[in-house]
Amino acid sequence: MRWPRPPFGRIRWTARLRLTLLYGALFLVSGAALLAITYFLVASGAEPRLFLIGSGPEGGLPVDGEAMRHAMRKHADRQREATLHQLLVQSGVALALMSAVSVALGWLTAGRVLRPVRTMTDKARRISERNLHERLAVTGPADELKDLGDTFDSLLARLDSAFDAQKRFVANASHELRTPLTLQRALIEVALSNPAADARSLRAVCERVLAAGEQQERLIEALLTLARGQRGLDRRRPTDLAPVVAEALRVANPDETGGVRIERSLAPARTSGDPRLVERLVTNLVDNALRHNVDAGTGATGWVRVSTGTDGGRPVLRVVNSGPVIPPDRVGTLFQPFQPFQRYEFRAGGPDGLGLGLSIVAAVATAHGAEVTAVPGPEGGLDIAVAFPAVGRPAARGPRGVGPRTGAATGVPTRSRSARPRPPAP
Repeated sequence: MRWPRPPFGRIRWTARLRLTLLYGALFLVSGAALLAITYFLVASGAEPRLFLIGSGPEGGLPVDGEAMRHAMRKHADRQREATLHQLLVQSGVALALMSAVSVALGWLTAGRVLRPVRTMTDKARRISERNLHERLAVTGPADELKDLGDTFDSLLARLDSAFDAQKRFVANASHELRTPLTLQRALIEVALSNPAADARSLRAVCERVLAAGEQQERLIEALLTLARGQRGLDRRRPTDLAPVVAEALRVANPDETGGVRIERSLAPARTSGDPRLVERLVTNLVDNALRHNVDAGTGATGWVRVSTGTDGGRPVLRVVNSGPVIPPDRVGTLFQPFQPFQRYEFRAGGPDGLGLGLSIVAAVATAHGAEVTAVPGPEGGLDIAVAFPAVGRPAARGPRGVGPRTGAATGVPTRSRSARPRPPAP
């Protein structure tokens, strides 16, 4: 036999209903406590005082004083009990009426208080990935509800920026991946359509196709590294920046970049993180500094200064290089994927580059909770510093998404030149 479901089980316990019941329960408890206190005070009041007129020397009515006093006390007790009963009944009726009024007022008050929440809910339901530009725009006093609406608007702004960056990244990556495929196909079609092609020409075509394939492999590897850096770290291991930088400088070949002079000052800088990602960050910074340097045809000698150490207890890696002058407002954009700047003779990918080097640096730094600071160099080029968290200190886990952690527009904070000491002239 199944018992019928109670009607209260079908009630939707909304916040308004819960607040109303809470207001009513609080008023009922407070009123009952006030009634109990009043009843106790009245009930424990002073006993009634009896005054008898007896016979004495001055004369008077002869009465039986003890019997009269007993009768009057009994009458007073009955009157007192009746008064207390009447007080209890009338107070109970008043409490019941005011409880009903308090529930009604609580319902209205809760509805008025929760009205901005309903408005935000209706607007939030209409917002999707197609209209992330819309905002709740909550009006009213600066209370907790307005703070909630403003926080939600800030979240929508960050999501909108992340979606736009993701779309740009996918479009740029698709274009970069399609370019070598198109080149390979064109080379093969031209070679096959030439009836006079000999083994030498076909070999040259195969070499060009192989080179395009290698470029595509490097691009895919860079994209995977970028995605891994943006995903964050699962485990951390102690890492010293000095030997990592020394190894990156050892394998670097300045002769291929015009004989750029490398100066180093490597002091211990111990942090924790993924050694492979840290090695990729260092390698990208060094390669970027060597590749984007002064033009050897101008007769000038390029230079790169790499240093490691601690600053304020934080391990810091700093890479400064000579090169073309970069406007300060363009520095942060270089850390976005696929950002060419031929106008300033500087490209994030550069010759034989992919346009992902500095974006990988920003992603790896974000994953390690490090702060990347980039400013134009005093003699052109870039002055980039990466401050890692010290060993033993908690590092903030970088958010997942496209773009560096600091800043939605530029991605990397920039400072004025006076914020850092000028490196000595080469």
